[in-house]
Amino acid sequence: MNKNMSLKARLKRYISPLAAVVGLAALVIFVPSVGKEAFSSTISGFKQMLLVIPPIFVLLGLLDVWIPRETMVRFMGEGSGFKGAALALLLGSAAAGPLYAAFPVAGIFMKKGATFTNVLLFLGAWSTTKVPMVLFELSAMGPLFTFTRLGLSLIGIATIAVSVNRFTGKNEIVQLYENAREL
Repeated sequence: MNKNMSLKARLKRYISPLAAVVGLAALVIFVPSVGKEAFSSTISGFKQMLLVIPPIFVLLGLLDVWIPRETMVRFMGEGSGFKGAALALLLGSAAAGPLYAAFPVAGIFMKKGATFTNVLLFLGAWSTTKVPMVLFELSAMGPLFTFTRLGLSLIGIATIAVSVNRFTGKNEIVQLYENAREL
């Protein structure tokens, strides 16, 4: 963190987490039964994150070292077309872990030169089309439901990715890529 950052700027940066802590403390004090359950749930969430985050960062380090930028640009960068989109969807669908783990991976993809649309496709697939979920749906809901949902999800993911790419300002996308390079 910047040593010259003022206290006011630091508080502004962390206002949401601070508000959450104050809210949780208020619940524990004023509505103890709800507060204790909320506190327990918060601790459980942190424990789960601590189990997921370290392997994700190891994976990110390996991706950063093992995959040359030129390879990523060739497979998911400008000009990769349908193959890049298909690879982004496949990687997102094959991934394991909660959605918050996808964002650092997406940052590495951006750092390595994947297009913004392919990064959005990857995130959409991670959140919606995971293979274990599809297999569960197939056994529990049947093929008609599973493939209808999967097809509509893929159409939705593609529509959202293209729309977000089109309507996000060029300067905003450039800023996102600059932030990714700082990872």
